[in-house]
Amino acid sequence: MKIAILDDYQDAVRHLDCFRLLDGHEVKVFTNSARGIGQLAIRLASFDALVLIRERTTFPRALLAKLPNLKLISQTGKVSGHVDVVAATEHGIAIAEGVGSPVAPAELTWALVMAASRRIVPYANNLKDGLWQTASVNPQLNGLGRTLKGRTLAIWSYGKIGKLVAGYGKAFGMRVLVWGGEKSRQAAVADGFEAAPSREAFFEQADVLSLHIRLADATRGLVTAEDLARMKPDALFVNTSRAELVQEGALEAALRAGRPGWAALDVFNDEPLPAGAELLRIPTVLATPHLGYVEKDSYEMYFRAAFENVVNFASGKPSNILNPEALEA
Repeated sequence: MKIAILDDYQDAVRHLDCFRLLDGHEVKVFTNSARGIGQLAIRLASFDALVLIRERTTFPRALLAKLPNLKLISQTGKVSGHVDVVAATEHGIAIAEGVGSPVAPAELTWALVMAASRRIVPYANNLKDGLWQTASVNPQLNGLGRTLKGRTLAIWSYGKIGKLVAGYGKAFGMRVLVWGGEKSRQAAVADGFEAAPSREAFFEQADVLSLHIRLADATRGLVTAEDLARMKPDALFVNTSRAELVQEGALEAALRAGRPGWAALDVFNDEPLPAGAELLRIPTVLATPHLGYVEKDSYEMYFRAAFENVVNFASGKPSNILNPEALEA
């Protein structure tokens, strides 16, 4: 099969152990992203199969219609709204889903919490410039970091990642407060944590608030400007899930208004994030380039499953197909 692997920004996939699974196939790895349906259609028109790295590229109906040779989309992890499944099925394009793990995103979440709480990045950067124990040359931002013990960690959604983050908070001596659906809150209470009495209290009481919500039509823009305005002026807002969970523009406005005082973010509405993005100009923001699953163990797991699905499809034994109707077409 002629296979394209998309959006491998670091050119890392070719160096994975599991890449050998594709031996015997014609494989092209794209390390830069194409923008626009026209550019993508030209780039991908000749391929039989595509391996997608999470949601880095979107496949709407208009693009799928321009890919006449495409038979398979092999997804690393699960499909999450970035592929028009109905259109793919109509065009006879099978979609194979992979596996995932909460470990890497949960660990990154905690790394961001620790780094932002102790101002590690600005301290380290200023030290290279000869500034000792200086978080900022701006006197208003040159305050002390703080520890986590005894403070309130607020977690929205107690799923696989939320549970791990709650455990980290408990290990650091934090009070863990959970909000989400009734099932989520009940599970948290059963594990010995607190369920917030209300959405308002959840935001008001948080010293650190972390989102671990799945993005869907019902959750898009779920966190509002009103929610953020309830947070403490020294609170930290953390988002390693999806930027679209927050009302567009609400976080930037809230940070400039001083509630919450700080943010640690790994996800953005526009990715890759342009260098001139407003969030990067806000000095109280710690931003990382969507690293939640970007580490060696996760890549080996994600791509092994995706490549196995490609190999199985090529051998006439499709596996983990989300839309089996496409195979009939």
